[in-house]
Amino acid sequence: MNLLKEQYDWIKHTRKLLFHFCEKINQDDYLKEIDTFDGKSIRSLHQHTAECYYYWLGKFSLKDHDFSKRPNQVVEVSEMRELFEGVDQLVYRFLDEFEGRHEEKISRSDSEQQDEEEFSILWLFTHTTTHEFHHKGQIVWMARHLGYEPPDTDLIKASDINRFLAYPEQG
Repeated sequence: MNLLKEQYDWIKHTRKLLFHFCEKINQDDYLKEIDTFDGKSIRSLHQHTAECYYYWLGKFSLKDHDFSKRPNQVVEVSEMRELFEGVDQLVYRFLDEFEGRHEEKISRSDSEQQDEEEFSILWLFTHTTTHEFHHKGQIVWMARHLGYEPPDTDLIKASDINRFLAYPEQG
């Protein structure tokens, strides 16, 4: 059993629930920039989250030049789902590549400061997944601010999984 893959599967379930919710809100609200969030929107936080995975796991960890550019900006929730399908493939590729080597360090040097930093594989996985949950909380708060009642995406139980299977992948 690969514990990190199992953990990531749980993360995907909460994301699926959030996407299902986002498909029900008005598209203008999905794109609406909220002043109290520095002009960020639900869409831009979703995009930023995907970019974090692409940078840390793709470009930095796997040294994959395909990830040297930002992913294309998307507008629709269905497009965002597709972007995260690519994130899922990347995460599993990262976990396969570094399986059993969680404490291995990857170095990065900052050319401006001439300092080199090292990050463990476990840190990189933890950083990207907790980063997603941080922004998921912000997205839920933004939806409430816009007058919606989002579902509880924090406490997902095994019994919820069957309910989520009934959710369409795209609205």
